[in-house]
Amino acid sequence: MLALLNQLAVSFDLPILDWIQANLQCGFLDTIMPIITLFGDGGIFWIACSLLLFALPKTRKTGLGMLIALVLGLLVCNVTLKPLVGRPRPYTFQEEQFGIHIALLVEGLKDFSFPSGHTIASFEAAGVLLINSKKLGIPAMILAVLIALSRLYLYVHYPTDVIFSVFAGLLFAVIGNAIAQRISLPTGKKGKFEAK
Repeated sequence: MLALLNQLAVSFDLPILDWIQANLQCGFLDTIMPIITLFGDGGIFWIACSLLLFALPKTRKTGLGMLIALVLGLLVCNVTLKPLVGRPRPYTFQEEQFGIHIALLVEGLKDFSFPSGHTIASFEAAGVLLINSKKLGIPAMILAVLIALSRLYLYVHYPTDVIFSVFAGLLFAVIGNAIAQRISLPTGKKGKFEAK
């Protein structure tokens, strides 16, 4: 798999990343993209959102669905796929294969590139929100897209990392939401779960 991804890096990924650097890079985006990407760091923002929703009776199942989706993504993608595939970051690949140093706007990362944890977590959480509430889901999905784009702009992920992660995140969102819908939870309404 790594050999295929390395071929894609040369033929597909790096030309896109280099085009972004050559045509889209500007002072405004250099300032805003490192801030946007922080919303995906460790999934902390999305975990906090899901815990808040879980704490509220009316949105408890939505919060639970988000939490389940986030755990699935963590286990399958971050814990399993990242070390199994072992894909180097694009800036590392450029340095090792072509001797090209990429000046990063953020601190270089020590873990592997495939898949994008920021993107997966964002689309898992935003996907569950969109399934349950367009009012919350549409802004969350816009933020998820911006986070995914920030990973490309900052040269810390390949486009194939992000594309895979969007689809994986949405898949885990559907699964997490489906599981949550089948779990009986107290809604906070007095007497609902009391013995009759």
